[in-house]
Amino acid sequence: MDLGLRGKTALVTAASKGMGKACALGLAREGARVAMCARTENELQKAAEEVRKTGAEVLAVPADVTRAADVERLVRRVNEQFGGVDVLVANAGGPPRGKFDELTDEQWTAAFELSLLSVVRLVRAVLPTMRQRRWGRIVTIQSTSVKQPIDGLLLSNGVRPGVAGLMKTLAVELGKDNILVNTVCPGRILTDRFLGGATGSGLSPEQYVARHSTDIPLGRVGTPEEFANVVVFLASERASYVTGVAIQVDGGVVRGLL
Repeated sequence: MDLGLRGKTALVTAASKGMGKACALGLAREGARVAMCARTENELQKAAEEVRKTGAEVLAVPADVTRAADVERLVRRVNEQFGGVDVLVANAGGPPRGKFDELTDEQWTAAFELSLLSVVRLVRAVLPTMRQRRWGRIVTIQSTSVKQPIDGLLLSNGVRPGVAGLMKTLAVELGKDNILVNTVCPGRILTDRFLGGATGSGLSPEQYVARHSTDIPLGRVGTPEEFANVVVFLASERASYVTGVAIQVDGGVVRGLL
């Protein structure tokens, strides 16, 4: 199936590893030009070289999406190099674990900046070109905490549903401009961050993955590539009648009906 992404420009944030890198690779393989950002330059450049091996044009810009100036500089660079952004994949690391009595105002503010305000700033920056072209795809990577609270992740449970509400509202406002807006909610995906949970657990990485697979209906943790396949579809021309959804990619772990 031709996804209609050849010649489009995609911006993927937090793209140096894990799900972000997998999305950048997936979009590049479909013929899109790919702009990538991450905070750590050497990891970003290494990932960009991997994406370039697909034959895609790649722009790698070190940036921290929690900083307004970095977001403005990032999108300006993409506009200068590629003439605008057609597809935004707004991704960022998640807030830390913590229980209510342990969390400070500063941690709540940082979670808001990371998960919600970064999306607001990225969308604000890419919208002018999308509106001018009357074509755009905005996808934000969040968490199944949008659908079902996760034990120990109070900051994520509190902030990420607000991002889903933002995206649902934007889908209504931007539909007239043929800009589609969706949220993707990963469950347990085999990333470095997920595997980092094995540290201090007394389990080997293999044992840790096995333990966290038992309540997943498919019986296994997902791969970044499986997650990216859904994002790439939502970014494509083939998803032309899909907007305003929050779709989980979780092997069936979320039991809710909505």
